[in-house]
Amino acid sequence: MTSSRPRLSVIGTGYLGATHAVCMVELGYEVIGLDVDEAKIAALRAGQIPFFEPGLPELLAKHIDSGRLRFTTDYAEVAEFADIHFVCVGTPQQKGQYAADMTFVESAFRSLAPHLTRRALVVGKSTVPSGTAARMAGILADLAPAKDVELAWNPEFLREGFAVEDTLRPDRLVLGVHSEWAEETIRSAFEPVIEAGTPVIVTDFATAELVKVAANSFLATKISFINAMAEVCEATGADVTQLADAIGHDARIGRRFLNAGLGFGGGCLPKDIRAFIARAGELGVDQAVSFLRDVDEINLRRRARNVELGLDLLDGSYRGTKVAVLGAAFKPNSDDIRDSPALDVAAAVGRRGAEVKIFDPEANANARRVHPELTYADSLDAVVDEVDLIMLLTEWDVFRSMDPDVIGAKVARRNVVDGRNVLDPVHWRGAGWVYRSLGRP
Repeated sequence: MTSSRPRLSVIGTGYLGATHAVCMVELGYEVIGLDVDEAKIAALRAGQIPFFEPGLPELLAKHIDSGRLRFTTDYAEVAEFADIHFVCVGTPQQKGQYAADMTFVESAFRSLAPHLTRRALVVGKSTVPSGTAARMAGILADLAPAKDVELAWNPEFLREGFAVEDTLRPDRLVLGVHSEWAEETIRSAFEPVIEAGTPVIVTDFATAELVKVAANSFLATKISFINAMAEVCEATGADVTQLADAIGHDARIGRRFLNAGLGFGGGCLPKDIRAFIARAGELGVDQAVSFLRDVDEINLRRRARNVELGLDLLDGSYRGTKVAVLGAAFKPNSDDIRDSPALDVAAAVGRRGAEVKIFDPEANANARRVHPELTYADSLDAVVDEVDLIMLLTEWDVFRSMDPDVIGAKVARRNVVDGRNVLDPVHWRGAGWVYRSLGRP
């Protein structure tokens, strides 16, 4: 690490913050991470990551041992140590509303600002509604003793399961700044990334705030489009997978994220598009994004349709049946169950009278805390034992690669709902299974 590099702090050590802190040390910086949750800080100091992210635990242990990464609950210590402060706290959906809950962001700024007694740059990374950056800049101006403290906005684009790679080798950096000093300073925090050739977009606060929600809205729209086509395919007898292959060859469209199935979930896409709808309404431009309500509804409708497919295979009733649910996380390579389509379907099937058993390679513990009324198995073999129906709802490799003959020897009835369209229907039907999926004959 060169002596000219700034020292960094990361406020908030959830998924984004912990990943950012660890990876910035990997890039050659000294970092201090802060959280108000003492138990979380104690775990991180002990080298324990409170969520599943491939590659991150090894980097955490490496850099705690190096002495270049430490954690605290003390804002004064953070302000004394760091030149640049990254605010990485969550913006969850408000209960009963579409709008984002800004409590944690505002609290972080109000707690940090009074300790900033020398020039520093505070960088927002949280996904926030338009206008937040200007408001946070006002808080810094009002509360920071040093009057040359500035704000920048640097949205994150992490994909769960690939967060380490996305931090170390991002596909772009967006820097929302209001001065040359702020731009120069934030560039110094990403020097190795910029030198590696990462594209840099320098813009204003308003544009930087919009980039993440616009990107997520576009992605959600693409996913819901192909799922809408799956509904049409079911009505016409067409195959949505072949349809996606055909239109995906068009360079203007592309094949990525045209995989029809159970739809999206997690802690970003659903709450971000809903917050975007809410903020657009406050700004008087809600008609411009009204299509996002349809995007959200199409996505949720796929969950209900998945429940219906299972019902068709069980003679119209789940009552008294045994159902194996493969997957609880919202996506593979994650233990995140926030707004998980898989867990939503599992709970719905359980409410209809089935005895539901769930197996997820990483998310069982999280799922059990939210849905203790369901049963959990510790292996693929255990979850499929003597069941009447298998529902594949999260596309972990261990499920994609199942042998239909081997699995068939364990179940009571060979019924499968492929909620992610990842199994070969010909192969499974050839092994005596009644196969159903979303948008395929």
